[in-house]
Amino acid sequence: MSATHARHPPARLKRSWTSRRCLVSWVATLALSSLPAVAADPPDSLMAALTLQGDPARGKAAFDNCIGCHRKDASGRAADPIPRLSGQHASVIIKQVSDIRGGRRINDPMKPYVDGAAMDAQTLADIAGYLQALPMSGTLGKGPGTDLERGKSLFERDCAGCHGARGEGIAEAFHPMLAAQHYRYLLREMQLIRDGNRGNSNPAMVQLVKGYPAADFEAVADYLSQLPPSVKPR
Repeated sequence: MSATHARHPPARLKRSWTSRRCLVSWVATLALSSLPAVAADPPDSLMAALTLQGDPARGKAAFDNCIGCHRKDASGRAADPIPRLSGQHASVIIKQVSDIRGGRRINDPMKPYVDGAAMDAQTLADIAGYLQALPMSGTLGKGPGTDLERGKSLFERDCAGCHGARGEGIAEAFHPMLAAQHYRYLLREMQLIRDGNRGNSNPAMVQLVKGYPAADFEAVADYLSQLPPSVKPR
């Protein structure tokens, strides 16, 4: 589950990172139609990164500004919690950074790093491409493993349609890979979505998780944290 639990794109949209123009058009429409208006950058200010070829070498250099929080290997921090970005879909990274800069996602600590001319579309494309190709390493913050069957059942019923049967995400729909993500990060973000405090959550998902008791949040986050990153983003 995530703030990018958005409506599915048309069936004719091919599941390929090469469908960049379709992605730009679709997310701009989504941002304008389903998110509150903000006095900030237009929805497509950084989404142009979807049309650009990222350079991993430049992306690695640009990512140096992020390693204080996300670590050099982009494994994040289990305790803080800060998400693992290594292996994440480039489209997801581009959309989330665009939403933070545009005020659609609430993330005050990160906003200074994505505001201004230093984070232009090409730089974002470079960083996103670098992170998508980065091998997953580092220590993963797993849950207690006490109610995995319940977590699996809830995930398959409520989440797999958008986030994939194995939590692999759907790149062209901007649905993130959730498998092998830090337990505490997943738990926090689901609670933010429930309470309407993340900002760019799809209203349908907010309604879906509002009925979850605390134990169900914990079970789903626990289950996802135990999953291997079974599908590598393209």
